[in-house]
Amino acid sequence: MSNQFSRTELLIGKDGVEKLQNSKVVVFGIGGVGSYVVEGLARAGIGEFILIDKDIVDKTNINRQIIATTKTIGKPKVDVSKQRILEINPNAKVETYKEFFMPESKDFFDETIDYVIDCVDTITAKIEIIIRAKKHNIPVISSMGTGNKFNPTEFEIADIYSTSICPLAKVMRKELKQRGIESLKVVYSKEEPIKTNKFDEETNKQIPGSISFVPSVAGLIIASEVVKDIVKNKKI
Repeated sequence: MSNQFSRTELLIGKDGVEKLQNSKVVVFGIGGVGSYVVEGLARAGIGEFILIDKDIVDKTNINRQIIATTKTIGKPKVDVSKQRILEINPNAKVETYKEFFMPESKDFFDETIDYVIDCVDTITAKIEIIIRAKKHNIPVISSMGTGNKFNPTEFEIADIYSTSICPLAKVMRKELKQRGIESLKVVYSKEEPIKTNKFDEETNKQIPGSISFVPSVAGLIIASEVVKDIVKNKKI
């Protein structure tokens, strides 16, 4: 009898589906990239999630975040994501934390975690996530910048030290090298960022432009890497 993962089983086999169903992932940041990571992993059959994000859905998220609609504005992103996961796979387990992850935050990592996914924007948080994942010897993948980008075909999977062009990747290379981190799998874009002239009135920082098909592609690429690594490396 067919089930919701029967088509997936044709690609990765029964053992592959079982590995995904018995896997636990942590996703930091449920925004343009992170929401599509969660979507891809839920539909692939990942059995357990920990979602961490303090934000609520805003009207300006609708152009790029799969969890953002006119009906979800004002709701916590992790709550909307959890509901969506369970509508896709009622057997999934989902923990949510409404918090902005920083070095002083609790440690979400232990031997039960199969993969750590970094989709946050803040450099300090990204570095801490990576350091903790490496300390616990848990596979980790990190999203570099997707703002001010228009071409979704420019994304590549690479080690952080092989990246170029991406301004965020440049900063991360320097910071991770100083901390003795020798490698990190990332998804980044080789497209030159488009300059915008819109600034936040409170912070005077540039507001990045975005569009539906760029962060979504990055998120699904990350989901594919996580699935492939789990299917290849996890023991059952």
